[in-house]
Amino acid sequence: MITVEDLRVTFNVGNRQIHAVQGISFDVAAGETFGIVGESGSGKSTVLKAIAGLVQSTSTALEVNGRAAAQRRSRADRRMMQFVFQDPYASLHPRQTVDDILREPLSIHGVGSKDEKVEAAMADVGLQAIHRFRYPHQLSGGQRQRVAIARALILQPPVLLMDEPTSALDVSIQAEILNLLARLRRSYSLTSILVSHDLAVVVHLCDRVAIMQSGRLVEIVTADALQGGTATAEYTRKLVAASRGFQRSNA
Repeated sequence: MITVEDLRVTFNVGNRQIHAVQGISFDVAAGETFGIVGESGSGKSTVLKAIAGLVQSTSTALEVNGRAAAQRRSRADRRMMQFVFQDPYASLHPRQTVDDILREPLSIHGVGSKDEKVEAAMADVGLQAIHRFRYPHQLSGGQRQRVAIARALILQPPVLLMDEPTSALDVSIQAEILNLLARLRRSYSLTSILVSHDLAVVVHLCDRVAIMQSGRLVEIVTADALQGGTATAEYTRKLVAASRGFQRSNA
């Protein structure tokens, strides 16, 4: 479903060039949830934004569902790939109600039956009818992230890109959102890429995991190998050692 070959992202900062991503390559199969982990500044979120077309990049190949992604994404490209951001409060318009937020992508892409689709999207993520005409500041952090997830899925995209979707939430709410994402992945047959610094979150949802350090790909391992401590790279073993106590959940 997703092919990335020799992806590179460079930022110009004054007279300096920052090579944020340096020659990353990987494939994601249809229906797979692929994780990207690494310490802060490793380039993992930049990879996700490059795939989404939110930052400029160069690559030998960047394909989604067999189609090459243009440097400037088309409306069809954007409908195929939707993004869930880290901070649900910052990613939702403060002057729009939940209804407005969910209607907007339907209006942009000319999709009809808006009322029915908004109601269905809210039900899918566990929001009640009383939340429909509330503003983001009237919702809890977990409810705001549910709205963000509903907005991303209301067009029924085949690909979902998630950048630290639970890191801004209380620990008690994180498990609810992770279980929600796991359920939606199955019901929507989603292909997903999840970026996180939290190994427990990644292992909970992902089939395979890419380890990044300083803009480079260290290795790609299965979630079981990551949890079992059988990764081959020294950096990966150190990363796991620094995150002792995380466990894969079957929830």
